Amino acid sequence: MNTLEKYEKDQLKNLTSNKSYPDFNAGDTIKVHLKIKEGEKERVQVFEGVCIAKKNAGLNSAFTVRKISYGEGIERVIPLFSPQISKIELVKSGDVRRSKLYYLRERSGKSARISEKNVFNKIDSKGNDSSEKVNKKDNSESVENSKNLSEKSEAEKDN
Repeated sequence: MNTLEKYEKDQLKNLTSNKSYPDFNAGDTIKVHLKIKEGEKERVQVFEGVCIAKKNAGLNSAFTVRKISYGEGIERVIPLFSPQISKIELVKSGDVRRSKLYYLRERSGKSARISEKNVFNKIDSKGNDSSEKVNKKDNSESVENSKNLSEKSEAEKDN
């Protein structure tokens, strides 16, 4: 490993030490909260759109977000490790078959829509399966419902 690679690795550790972004790919709708400076004031502006490209190149990683504003398509290439990004939210995951969605530039309306990915067995960051949580909730509700029904039937028998 040469000195440049070591330097980039150290910089990457420094930039990612206090931030964590969700795992997103091309086709996903995301909200990027950007810090905007206007004079002495600083505010956060949200840029929401479809991620049409993602470039994984270490410190030079970037992603392209496209949105339609007042009938005009706006694309923004944002460096992934930029200090301007305060946070990234994943709105919905898109079901696409390619990594670069530049064909969306020529499309508008219904033909530019991306279907949402069906996620049944989603595993969170702790390694827990969310489908199990749902099943446990359903089971506890069914147990409570059966208790309520048995209590009602006993009350009816008494009457």
